[in-house]
Amino acid sequence: QVQVVESGGGLVQAGGSLRLSCAASERISSFSVMNWYRQPPGKEREWVAVSTNGGTTSYADSVKGRFTISRDNAKNTVYLQMNSLRPEDTAVYYCKLTTILPRNDYWGQGTQVTVSS
Repeated sequence: QVQVVESGGGLVQAGGSLRLSCAASERISSFSVMNWYRQPPGKEREWVAVSTNGGTTSYADSVKGRFTISRDNAKNTVYLQMNSLRPEDTAVYYCKLTTILPRNDYWGQGTQVTVSS
Protein backbone atom coordinates (compact mmCIF):
# COMPACT_ATOMS: atom_id res chain seq x y z
CA GLN A 1 0.00 0.00 0.00
CA VAL A 2 1.38 3.38 -1.01
CA GLN A 3 1.91 5.80 1.86
CA VAL A 4 1.61 9.53 1.29
CA VAL A 5 2.58 11.98 4.03
CA GLU A 6 2.24 15.76 3.90
CA SER A 7 4.21 18.09 6.12
CA GLY A 8 5.30 21.70 6.38
CA GLY A 9 2.06 23.35 7.43
CA GLY A 10 1.82 25.82 10.25
CA LEU A 11 0.82 29.33 11.31
CA VAL A 12 2.13 32.23 9.25
CA GLN A 13 1.30 35.91 8.94
CA ALA A 14 -0.27 37.30 5.79
CA GLY A 15 2.41 37.95 3.19
CA GLY A 16 4.58 35.13 4.48
CA SER A 17 5.67 31.88 2.87
CA LEU A 18 5.50 28.17 3.55
CA ARG A 19 6.72 25.12 1.68
CA LEU A 20 4.61 22.00 1.91
CA SER A 21 6.09 18.57 1.27
CA CYS A 22 4.39 15.40 0.10
CA ALA A 23 6.54 12.33 0.64
CA ALA A 24 5.67 9.04 -1.06
CA SER A 25 6.70 5.54 -0.05
CA GLU A 26 7.36 4.71 -3.70
CA ARG A 27 9.19 6.42 -6.53
CA ILE A 28 7.15 9.45 -7.53
CA SER A 29 8.10 8.77 -11.15
CA SER A 30 5.60 5.89 -10.94
CA PHE A 31 2.78 8.42 -10.48
CA SER A 32 1.56 10.05 -13.66
CA VAL A 33 -0.17 12.95 -11.96
CA MET A 34 0.45 14.77 -8.69
CA ASN A 35 -2.10 17.18 -7.29
CA TRP A 36 -2.45 19.49 -4.33
CA TYR A 37 -5.92 20.18 -2.95
CA ARG A 38 -7.10 22.20 0.02
CA GLN A 39 -10.16 22.32 2.22
CA PRO A 40 -10.90 25.67 3.90
CA PRO A 41 -12.84 25.53 7.17
CA GLY A 42 -16.52 24.85 6.53
CA LYS A 43 -16.03 24.52 2.77
CA GLU A 44 -15.63 21.83 0.15
CA ARG A 45 -12.22 20.52 -0.86
CA GLU A 46 -10.85 22.43 -3.84
CA TRP A 47 -8.11 21.79 -6.33
CA VAL A 48 -4.96 23.93 -6.06
CA ALA A 49 -2.25 22.70 -8.43
CA VAL A 50 -1.17 19.80 -10.63
CA SER A 51 2.08 18.46 -11.99
CA THR A 52 2.37 15.64 -14.53
CA ASN A 53 5.23 13.36 -15.50
CA GLY A 54 5.17 15.07 -18.86
CA GLY A 55 6.22 18.30 -17.19
CA THR A 56 2.89 20.09 -17.33
CA THR A 57 1.88 22.25 -14.39
CA SER A 58 -1.32 24.15 -13.80
CA TYR A 59 -2.78 26.22 -10.99
CA ALA A 60 -6.10 27.40 -9.70
CA ASP A 61 -6.69 31.06 -10.52
CA SER A 62 -6.76 31.90 -6.81
CA VAL A 63 -3.12 30.82 -6.34
CA LYS A 64 -1.61 31.48 -9.77
CA GLY A 65 1.55 33.53 -9.52
CA ARG A 66 1.91 32.85 -5.78
CA PHE A 67 2.17 29.05 -5.50
CA THR A 68 4.60 26.73 -7.27
CA ILE A 69 4.40 22.94 -7.51
CA SER A 70 7.63 21.03 -7.97
CA ARG A 71 9.12 17.61 -7.40
CA ASP A 72 12.35 15.98 -6.31
CA ASN A 73 12.48 12.48 -7.77
CA ALA A 74 15.54 11.56 -5.72
CA LYS A 75 13.64 12.28 -2.51
CA ASN A 76 10.30 10.91 -3.75
CA THR A 77 8.76 14.21 -2.71
CA VAL A 78 6.41 16.73 -4.25
CA TYR A 79 6.46 20.30 -2.98
CA LEU A 80 4.09 23.24 -2.90
CA GLN A 81 5.90 26.54 -2.41
CA MET A 82 3.39 29.10 -1.18
CA ASN A 83 4.33 32.79 -1.23
CA SER A 84 2.40 35.97 -0.50
CA LEU A 85 0.00 34.01 1.67
CA ARG A 86 -3.43 35.43 2.42
CA PRO A 87 -5.91 34.65 5.19
CA GLU A 88 -8.14 33.01 2.57
CA ASP A 89 -5.38 30.44 1.95
CA THR A 90 -6.14 29.01 5.39
CA ALA A 91 -7.06 25.35 4.87
CA VAL A 92 -6.00 21.77 5.30
CA TYR A 93 -3.78 20.96 2.33
CA TYR A 94 -3.79 17.50 0.80
CA CYS A 95 -1.58 15.76 -1.71
CA LYS A 96 -3.01 13.26 -4.19
CA LEU A 97 -0.81 10.96 -6.25
CA THR A 98 -2.36 9.16 -9.22
CA THR A 99 -1.33 6.14 -11.25
CA ILE A 100 -2.98 5.67 -14.62
CA LEU A 101 -2.52 1.95 -15.26
CA PRO A 102 -4.14 0.78 -13.12
CA ARG A 103 -6.02 3.91 -12.12
CA ASN A 104 -5.46 4.55 -8.42
CA ASP A 105 -5.47 7.68 -6.28
CA TYR A 106 -3.44 7.93 -3.10
CA TRP A 107 -4.20 10.68 -0.60
CA GLY A 108 -2.24 11.91 2.36
CA GLN A 109 -3.71 12.83 5.73
CA GLY A 110 -3.37 16.57 5.16
CA THR A 111 -1.41 19.39 6.78
CA GLN A 112 -2.96 22.49 8.33
CA VAL A 113 -2.02 25.92 7.02
CA THR A 114 -3.27 28.94 8.95
CA VAL A 115 -2.63 32.47 7.69
CA SER A 116 -3.28 35.28 10.16
CA SER A 117 -4.16 38.80 9.09
